[in-house]
Amino acid sequence: MESPVGLRERKKAATRQAVHEATMRLTVELGFDHVTVEAVADAAGISRRTFSNYFTNKEDALLYGEEQLIGSLVRTVWDRPAEEPAWPALRAAVADFSARIVTPEREWAVRTRLAMRHPSLLARQLANHAALERDLADAIAARRGPEGHPVRPLVLAAAFLSSLRIAMRMWIEEDLARSPAEVIDEVLDEMGRSFG
Repeated sequence: MESPVGLRERKKAATRQAVHEATMRLTVELGFDHVTVEAVADAAGISRRTFSNYFTNKEDALLYGEEQLIGSLVRTVWDRPAEEPAWPALRAAVADFSARIVTPEREWAVRTRLAMRHPSLLARQLANHAALERDLADAIAARRGPEGHPVRPLVLAAAFLSSLRIAMRMWIEEDLARSPAEVIDEVLDEMGRSFG
């Protein structure tokens, strides 16, 4: 029998996901500027107050999927062998992660295009990345020896996440001609020349 805490957490996660999906759907249908929190709450079958229990604004709701993906990527880095050097661990983690994810490329494209066009969304995305950057730096620092410089994990984390952001922008600008994984590999190859 499942504990009430486990069931409650699963329900919360399901509600967050439903709100995120409703926000994505309405954004595609109406355009980001025409989506309201009230419309999202209605589409997700929740009250405005319940929406506020999960997200601060529509930007947070829209970017929730991306935040979960990057959080999962950080966990993948933690799971890499401790003796593996940092940059190869990051490269291997993104390859492992890419093979496991099932997020539709269309959703990535929508989010990337929106962030490129809407300053409020881009600002929220960058704030999310800054928080995740710290988590990623912690995962990198955990695999280093004591002789390493304490700034290096911060630089590697920032470079890695910037590479992913650049790759997604390139992918959109190429009109999805290649797979995201191909573009990510190209950008990480170039960035890695400094860290290899």
